[in-house]
Amino acid sequence: MTADDTPSTSSPSSHPAPPPHARVDWRRLVALASPHWRPLALATLSLVIGSGITLAYPQVGRVVVDEVLSEGARYELSTVGLALLGLFLLQAVFVSLRYYLFTVVGDRVVADLRKDLYSAIIGREMAFFDATRTGELTSRLASDTQLLQSVVTTNLSMALRYGVQAIGGLIFLFVTNVKLSLVMVVVLPVVAGVAMAYGRRVRKLSRHVQDAIADSTSLAEESIAGVRTVRSFGREAREQERYSEAIERSFTLARTRAVLGAFFGGGVTFLAYATIAVIIWVGGQLVLSEAMSPGELTAYILYVLFVAVSLGVMSGLWTDFARALGAGERVFGLLDAAAEARVATHDETTTEAQITRGHVRFDHVSFTYPTRPTAPVLHDVSFDMQPGQKLAVVGASGAGKSTIANLLSGFYEVDQGSVSLDQRAIADWSEEALREGLGMVAQEPVLFSGTVAENVRYGRPEASDQEVREAMAAANALSFVEAFPEGLDTVVGERGVRLSGGQKQRVAIARALLKDPRVLILDEATSALDVESEKLVQEALDRLMEGRTTLIIAHRLSTVARADQIVVLERGELKEQGSPAELLQAGGLYARMVQLQAIDELS
Repeated sequence: MTADDTPSTSSPSSHPAPPPHARVDWRRLVALASPHWRPLALATLSLVIGSGITLAYPQVGRVVVDEVLSEGARYELSTVGLALLGLFLLQAVFVSLRYYLFTVVGDRVVADLRKDLYSAIIGREMAFFDATRTGELTSRLASDTQLLQSVVTTNLSMALRYGVQAIGGLIFLFVTNVKLSLVMVVVLPVVAGVAMAYGRRVRKLSRHVQDAIADSTSLAEESIAGVRTVRSFGREAREQERYSEAIERSFTLARTRAVLGAFFGGGVTFLAYATIAVIIWVGGQLVLSEAMSPGELTAYILYVLFVAVSLGVMSGLWTDFARALGAGERVFGLLDAAAEARVATHDETTTEAQITRGHVRFDHVSFTYPTRPTAPVLHDVSFDMQPGQKLAVVGASGAGKSTIANLLSGFYEVDQGSVSLDQRAIADWSEEALREGLGMVAQEPVLFSGTVAENVRYGRPEASDQEVREAMAAANALSFVEAFPEGLDTVVGERGVRLSGGQKQRVAIARALLKDPRVLILDEATSALDVESEKLVQEALDRLMEGRTTLIIAHRLSTVARADQIVVLERGELKEQGSPAELLQAGGLYARMVQLQAIDELS
């Protein structure tokens, strides 16, 4: 596709709107784990038993101080020690079970979330990808889901564990001594209020941090993918500067978040230990007045320590939860937007219907790309392609040629008019039938980083090795592939970087041959090739076009000489239509284009 015909995505000075975000609360995170309630129930039971054993330790301390040490009973002390060892062993079993179950379920939840998120992204309409950078989306899949993974694995386990200990400790505090516990009643609401305000602020900051990280990821991915262009223009330093600026923006936001975390953690720590100091002073007065035994004070202080440590750990976890909620807003925003898009689309027809004839019709089509609403691309374009016919679309860059291919492929819906296949609107075909019936060979074919055979078999995954070889032979690709030491198992590299342009093109043609589509789209399929490669590719294309309805998009008019019909576009309007001979004889726009290209080639 030509750059002028396709919507712009991003540039150094333009930043597309980030993906939407959704309001996320605890119920939404809990809902992720609901399908795994059985192992979670066992994990929760293990957690309660393990935490319950922990809460029994202060009572052991009370017995030791009040009954064993005061009476000097060595035998009873040994009994208490052995009982503690038994409790430690039992607790270790339940702690291990709790950790394993929470971790495995958490990893399973995040794995499912990543799969759902990827499905939501890959299934979006093309306009979504026009407006969103690839790095933005990969950051959601990697960075944001990683934060959620921490929440639903170890952090969730720790939060439940210390939450149970804090609540259980508070209950035992009131049971042991109500007067001393009133001090805790004064402190806890203060801590809770500060934590809620802090959580809201950190959640917002975390979302901004994740956005900044996504921006830096996008910049890195763009520059690394286009490293040859970067090197050819000597812009390594500039790209380093842009990436550093993006990283510094994320660091500045993260530092602000760290400052808030430091104040929150320090404040909670001070309140906790100040409370302990007050309790020790008041409790000491009660012991001296014999209103409380030394063992009870010992147990009380241990429970206070349990509550203080639990609140301290939970304050740190609260930061992680707030950060995860900020990341979750972006993840669930993508999921919700994808769900809304699916609801808004038409109901698909049954998959039994298939494209059999390949009759294509554009009927008074007008279209504007969603990312460029003020720049119409096509204006009232109409033409008809009979089954098996070869129709070429020609015109200057930006005339709308590749847009014709995009609309026929069903990537976008027209603003006015209709595009139909076999007398059925494109929008009424099921996604499966449309993709099965259409095939495309582009100017710059996209190959994946697997082997040659895997890339060819992408056209029909169930194809046999013999069918792959036959397709490659028909595409004039088998000879050069067999010259490689690994043959069909040769790894082509990312985007086919280890193959030449002509080789990539022939592999793409073999892929289309193997798919055997009823309607074929050739989008500038030979414009970037040298003369020798063009000859080999053109021979393969002739075989590929045989018996198929073919839409040919070309700059080089020599490649459309064998077309049955030619449509000439100028600034999105259909100016001429007819056979090559008819258009040359008419002496209009097409004839002038042929004459100008001939002059350019001679010069």
